[in-house]
Amino acid sequence: MPTIHYILKDGSRRSVDAKAGSSVMENAIRGNIRGIDAECGGSCSCATCHVYVDDAFIDRLPPPDEVEGELLDGVASERQPGSRLSCQLAMTAELDGLTVRVPETQS
Repeated sequence: MPTIHYILKDGSRRSVDAKAGSSVMENAIRGNIRGIDAECGGSCSCATCHVYVDDAFIDRLPPPDEVEGELLDGVASERQPGSRLSCQLAMTAELDGLTVRVPETQS
């Protein structure tokens, strides 16, 4: 079972074991990770599940599609090279240890 490491706004770190195929957002909700609001429930329409993916994992992820890219243009916190919507990141064994940082705000 792959593990996701979430770095929270206060700098603390929480780890959640993820089922393969589940999204980083789903695991954040299940693990009660504060700061990932996921208002649309994972339908890629609100951008309130924005995270910053650690540089070591960016190349292991498929690039954002057009819809995700457009939503990332309007995120509340600054868009950075590692910005992704956690609802669009499906966990795989290759992503074991994935580290994401929760931005300061989602709205």
